Amino acid sequence: MSRTLHLALHPYGVGGPAQHGLWKDPRIAKNISTDIRYYIRQAQAAEHGLFDALFTADSQFVSAGFPSHYLNRLEPLTMLSAVATHTRHLGLVATASSTYNSPFNLARRFASLDHISGGRAGWNVVTGVDSGTSRNFGLDEHLDYTTRYSRALECVEVARGLWDSYEDDAFPADVEHDIFLDPSKLHQLNHEGEHFKVAGPLNISRSPQGQPVIFQAGVSEEGRDLAARVAEGIYAPGDTSLEQAQEYYADVKRRAVSYGRNPEHIKILIHGDPIVAATDEAALRREREIFEEDHDFDRSLALLGRSFGAYDFSTHDLDAPFPDVAHLAEKGGRTGAVKLIARAKAQNLTLRQVVETVSELRRSPFVGAPQTVADAIERWFDAKAFDGIVLAFRVEDELNLFVDGVVSILQKRGLFRTEYTADTLRGHLGLPVPANRWTTGT
Repeated sequence: MSRTLHLALHPYGVGGPAQHGLWKDPRIAKNISTDIRYYIRQAQAAEHGLFDALFTADSQFVSAGFPSHYLNRLEPLTMLSAVATHTRHLGLVATASSTYNSPFNLARRFASLDHISGGRAGWNVVTGVDSGTSRNFGLDEHLDYTTRYSRALECVEVARGLWDSYEDDAFPADVEHDIFLDPSKLHQLNHEGEHFKVAGPLNISRSPQGQPVIFQAGVSEEGRDLAARVAEGIYAPGDTSLEQAQEYYADVKRRAVSYGRNPEHIKILIHGDPIVAATDEAALRREREIFEEDHDFDRSLALLGRSFGAYDFSTHDLDAPFPDVAHLAEKGGRTGAVKLIARAKAQNLTLRQVVETVSELRRSPFVGAPQTVADAIERWFDAKAFDGIVLAFRVEDELNLFVDGVVSILQKRGLFRTEYTADTLRGHLGLPVPANRWTTGT
């Protein structure tokens, strides 16, 4: 069976990580991260390019050193519900924490988005890496890794159970016989687990795609395992080599098989920041300019703290050996934090050197003239390093240039669709509609 490339769009607003100076660009309105018209334009441009989905990240804690877009942005499900009414085909993927939400509320909100959009909703399941979030929800500390991931797994299982509360034909709405609901096709979940006790049922029916698509992002052992067990789409790291991306791709697909799943029913998309220009030289020059515009040591120092549960490294001597913060990795982004600590110890790096190392320019493989970028995408796709890319662009003109230049080349090569052939996110991704557990008896 031939594979089809998948593309999603991740709006940057006034600037995400490594885009700290974007808000200064005269083409960027200073309020676009809270302007629904910006997201609608982005979504419509992505739909014009026949993209699979619009992807939105989120966090529930900020400090002054966070990227500009993080400081002042719309809540994803609210925003995507508005975007849904201005698009017809584009999938709508929102990030929501399984650590700081109840599964009933999550199930209801995502089911509502799925109905509003006609079956285009996706949930990016995250566990959170900022300890500061815990204090916004009445906890003194962020949950440890094992607890966060076991809670995430159970949260997804409960949500999926709630989405099956009604069988597909539960509402005959038979006026002649005075039957709106067939009560035999409404089911309570009655879940009692380690983290949740949820009776159900959910008070909303299944959508045209059956259930929202589950996305997940994680590189740790626990993250990869959760992805292999429940994810249908994966938001994978983009700052890796081709070989590292291939290893991640093969590992997650292999784990999925071990859980009895069809590996084709998991679509792995890496993050990408393509830069397209008339020539390769112009694109590489622009990549360097962007790095120099956005490179700021103090912000990089603040951003480093996110991997350690929003720890404030500014209290340490920059030129002393990297501090002993291993105990904080468990409450943050453990995989990246552990690797960074090991590197600092092995090379005897100071805190300043660590910050400079993690914030140095890393050349993207997707920089160049349209032909060059299309060649690189095709090479990585054919090498099974990904099933697609979640693309981020600094300004709308760059998105349009990518669509008009790169996408058209990919279409001519038969790698990307030339028209939408489905109306749901599952349809775009080639994923099956889940059978209702009560219909199948599972």
